[in-house]
Amino acid sequence: MVTLVSFRNKAVEISGHLHLPDKFSEDETYPALVGIHPAGGVKEQTIGLYAKRLAEHGYVVVVYDSSYQGESGGEPRLLEDPSTRVEDARCAADFLTTLPFVDPDRMGVYGICAGGGYAISVAQTEHRFKAVATVSAAPMGESSRAFMGHQVPASEHVATLEMVAKQRTAEARGGERLYAPFVPEKLEDIDENTPDMLREGYDYYRTPRGAHPNSKGRFLLTSMDRMLAFSVFDRIPDFLTQPMLLIAGSKADTKLWSDQAYELSQGPKELFVVEGATHIAMYDTPEYVDQAITEMVKFFAIL
Repeated sequence: MVTLVSFRNKAVEISGHLHLPDKFSEDETYPALVGIHPAGGVKEQTIGLYAKRLAEHGYVVVVYDSSYQGESGGEPRLLEDPSTRVEDARCAADFLTTLPFVDPDRMGVYGICAGGGYAISVAQTEHRFKAVATVSAAPMGESSRAFMGHQVPASEHVATLEMVAKQRTAEARGGERLYAPFVPEKLEDIDENTPDMLREGYDYYRTPRGAHPNSKGRFLLTSMDRMLAFSVFDRIPDFLTQPMLLIAGSKADTKLWSDQAYELSQGPKELFVVEGATHIAMYDTPEYVDQAITEMVKFFAIL
């Protein structure tokens, strides 16, 4: 059962879906999860698929469009602001605690792709989340500074920041907003040098396989200053004391981020590798999703 819900992050109204167990009763209390979608995604895509499956195992799950994206409010549109994304998840936790059938002491968080990075980030300082799980985690700051794990010279980042500065000035003076794609926008943008995640990202986000009209697959160029300044991993050793489950495909070009988060964590942790799976295959390929859900259900049983 899915119901449309909303809550607020300051002045921004957040549009969400609340997934309820099949035999839901308002007279009972349930463990609850917050699900955080990938960058460029929306609640109806992979994060919603996982929410539906987790609800079938007795969890109340809320997923939502992040601020500035999808059906949620906020201007400018398609801003990818990592700090706001983290606060969205806190506000989702606030929302869950207002529901009489949710046990506020039994809440967890999960995320997919960039949502996985944000899940790790919010769990470090939001300890109402008693457990955190990720699928194909990609920390927004670290992955922006090191493309597919390959460090980018600081001089290139400074050049990007200078470009963003000029663009902000242009927009402040009434100029046109510029956007950058999270995944290739056209098939002809793909060649033999395109990383697997981007190649498969096109197939998921730009074709009927996973396309949704509210998922634009691009972000406001002036988001780059926020993305480059953001870090997920810095405080994992100190602040992330909750149990953490990291799920990644053995063939995922982003698996390195799950490996790194695992090594940094000093708390209870598990790295589950799905043999044969790539980054995007974990979004919706039944055999891989089945494995992920099985592990997540076992993991979140601690709630």
